[in-house]
Amino acid sequence: MGITGYTTFLITSLLFIMSPGIDTIFILNKSIAQGRRSGVYATLGITTGVLVHTTFAALGLSLILAQSAMAFNVVKFAGAAYLIYLGITKLFAKDGLVQERQDLPLTSIRKTYVAAVLTNTLNPKVAIFFLAFFPQFIDRAHLHSAAPFLLLGATYAIIGLLWFLTLTIFAGTFSHKLKGDPSFSYWLHKFSAVAFILMGIKVALTKK
Repeated sequence: MGITGYTTFLITSLLFIMSPGIDTIFILNKSIAQGRRSGVYATLGITTGVLVHTTFAALGLSLILAQSAMAFNVVKFAGAAYLIYLGITKLFAKDGLVQERQDLPLTSIRKTYVAAVLTNTLNPKVAIFFLAFFPQFIDRAHLHSAAPFLLLGATYAIIGLLWFLTLTIFAGTFSHKLKGDPSFSYWLHKFSAVAFILMGIKVALTKK
């Protein structure tokens, strides 16, 4: 399918995914705050976002972000505003960090999934990264074909899915210990809120 150095791609992708970033913080926050179930849906949402970026790259739509400063800025500021909104919402929320996990309403689960999708999809750096990273492992004769982009993107998504599910398991276990320490839960909740705001500001200040 025009792919070269697939093993190298697997190793490099794992290293990139393991590097802490917005996706990692989002998933850890949901896993600790609402347990494994919420963390799993956050992981599925992030994975969906990766597949969206993969589809855009395969169809050549990501080139618009790479070549148009206006398009890049629109997506960038939309993503930044959304992250800041999430942070402010958490910062002024009255509830503590650890919530009841087993009886989470379906609406809460849906919100977690949608928030994860938007957090990843509205990050233009992901689109630019895919455009720069994937072609390194595609033969020149197949650069204009969608197939290798889709295969590499699906592989990247699967690696990310497995890694983030692993994080969810450990973070979900850690959340049980927080139930007995309301003070620590409160401050960790506020810290995660500030982290989202800072990430939003970082995205807003990002240049291509």
